[in-house]
Amino acid sequence: MRRILLVLAFALATFPVVPAGAQQPRVPASRAEIQLSFSPVVKRVAPAVVNVYALQTVRRSNPFFDDPFFRRFFGDQGFGIPGERAQRSLGSGVIVDPSGIVVTNFHVIENAEAVRIALADKREFDADVLLRDQRSDLAVLRIKDGRERFPAAELGDSDAAEVGDLVLAIGNPFGVGQTVTQGIVSAVARTQVGITDYQFFIQTDAAINPGNSGGALVDMAGRVIGINSAIYSRSGGSLGIGFAIPANMVRVVVESARGGSAAVRRPWFGAKLQAITPDIAESLNLKRPAGALVTDVSSNSPAARAGLQPGDVIAEIDGQPVEDPNAFNYRFATKPLGGRATLTIERKGRASSVAVPLETAPERPREEIVIRSRSPFSGARVANLSPALADELRLDTSAEGVVIVDVAGGSTASVLGFQPGDVVLAVNGEKIARTRDLERVSAEPSRQWNITIQRGGQQLNVTLRG
Repeated sequence: MRRILLVLAFALATFPVVPAGAQQPRVPASRAEIQLSFSPVVKRVAPAVVNVYALQTVRRSNPFFDDPFFRRFFGDQGFGIPGERAQRSLGSGVIVDPSGIVVTNFHVIENAEAVRIALADKREFDADVLLRDQRSDLAVLRIKDGRERFPAAELGDSDAAEVGDLVLAIGNPFGVGQTVTQGIVSAVARTQVGITDYQFFIQTDAAINPGNSGGALVDMAGRVIGINSAIYSRSGGSLGIGFAIPANMVRVVVESARGGSAAVRRPWFGAKLQAITPDIAESLNLKRPAGALVTDVSSNSPAARAGLQPGDVIAEIDGQPVEDPNAFNYRFATKPLGGRATLTIERKGRASSVAVPLETAPERPREEIVIRSRSPFSGARVANLSPALADELRLDTSAEGVVIVDVAGGSTASVLGFQPGDVVLAVNGEKIARTRDLERVSAEPSRQWNITIQRGGQQLNVTLRG
């Protein structure tokens, strides 16, 4: 009797109520009438979801092995324990082209010295890394087998995803093997997650766990609408709050890799933006605290040539609403190069439209060198700053001078606290305009070093005595 009541409850919940006189609801006549299955979608997409093994060599950390006394007696292989060991981390990936192009997360292969791909049918292949893009947390790989056509998944239009849509997450959680979980789109356009530079995520309650990173978030048409990237968790397991990078951003990164580029080519805007608080909205007479407030415009940038000014509020881009600066940055970054993007702005209470050219930031010879002379900069690798490099390093694109792009571990520059992204403005009263200027000044002996750098938008004056 209980089973009958449950079936009746299911029938009443799933069949629409019809007016009196019309055909009345009935108990399902067969198991097929009440059975729902996602297996057709899974069969279509699952063969394109792979495991990604990132191989890395890790040095032993036993402090005894760094002591010269123990090394004298036991050598580099002290106590029979090897000095290095191979570490293998596991993530997921999605084949998006039959030629063997795989997309995964940057953090899955970040420090990998070698990458191996395992297909759903258990075959394994080595893979090359075509492109790493830390800003979007995406990476593109190619399977080393040019003869075979691999099963590939179709990238869908992530802008078409709506809250409440059914989705599947496919990946390899905890290394147990390919696993499918089901849920809904819990939210779209999440911009306050703090994972990547382009914060505009699809949120889902489909269970995502460690090992799922790089796997597919799939709609009911079998299209990949996102690459699973992160979860909110207190324990490391799924709490029903997972985040996926939208497929429209994935498509931009994949197309850059297909074109042979080692870096993603994105449009350059050339203006600083600020979120609009309720107080700012009230002061500007805005209806609600939404949009992106322009606070500064770089000279000769696309934003400047479009006529944007500090105080403008960007409300839309090509008809799509802009809720905050993160939303604008994502929308602008996913626009194809060439042509223009139309921005709807509010200026002094009046709405108008401006057209911004979609072009890359200008580059100039970086002239990268490593400072080797006896100076505070010894061990620093520096380059000439340009809008393109500034954008790559997430600096103000109007900044000029010489920027530190890397610091060797244990070097003088590292010990003194210099960091990648520091812009060297002056040394001992001399302006530093190019890397050769810094190389020359660093080679001059000095008992005292007066250094001016820019870090995080602030100018710092440092005095060091030799």
